[in-house]
Amino acid sequence: MIRFIFVVIVVVLYLVLSLPYAGLEWILRKFNKEASDLRQLRVVQTVFKFVLWLSGVKLTVIGEENVPTDVPVLYVGNHKSMFDVVITYARCPRLTGYISKNNLEHIPLLNLWMRRLHCLFLNREDIKEGLKTILAGIENVKNGISMCIFPEGTRNKGEDLLLPFKEGSLKIAEKTGCPIVPMALTNTADIFENHFPRIRPTEVTLEYGKPIYPNELDKEEKKHLGAHCQNVVAEMLEKLN
Repeated sequence: MIRFIFVVIVVVLYLVLSLPYAGLEWILRKFNKEASDLRQLRVVQTVFKFVLWLSGVKLTVIGEENVPTDVPVLYVGNHKSMFDVVITYARCPRLTGYISKNNLEHIPLLNLWMRRLHCLFLNREDIKEGLKTILAGIENVKNGISMCIFPEGTRNKGEDLLLPFKEGSLKIAEKTGCPIVPMALTNTADIFENHFPRIRPTEVTLEYGKPIYPNELDKEEKKHLGAHCQNVVAEMLEKLN
């Protein structure tokens, strides 16, 4: 329980005390937006790494050399825990926005930082609004910003290895041709969700697969890109497990 309390304190203190810094970066980004965005990314990554240390997470990373660093990418992976975002975001080599459920958009201070870091909020109940979010993700990639999405659409709380990947979530890669980086995460639910509200030290593995280039796939694979990516991530999980 003490780890949970410490993590909550760190997150709340950061969100409150970082307001003056956010204001400063609001001014500085008018002179150099790219440098400001990158600085803010590194600050948030440092906080996330500290949260992982406090939580006792022992992370093993496999295949990080598979992640292109010279072009924006679309990360796709399985989703079991809120720590999936903390773990993966802490390792992004370049500016990256996440697609998140839209209820986070209404949390003060958190929504400020998410918007600053080019995160998008997806309304799963409104098809038109959902399409706008995907189009915004496409624009981000065109502007050199990587995106990350968990195509299962929600945290997988069951025994199934994966929930079906939603095809619409892969439109960002289809329309831009950017590489898709598959990610497989193991044991992340054991950090927190499996024994809420306790946070327990856990050995976690994050594997990055070889990038998938949509324009290099055959017609059938490209037509069912979500299913193809799901099969790739499933094979990675089976190997890790």
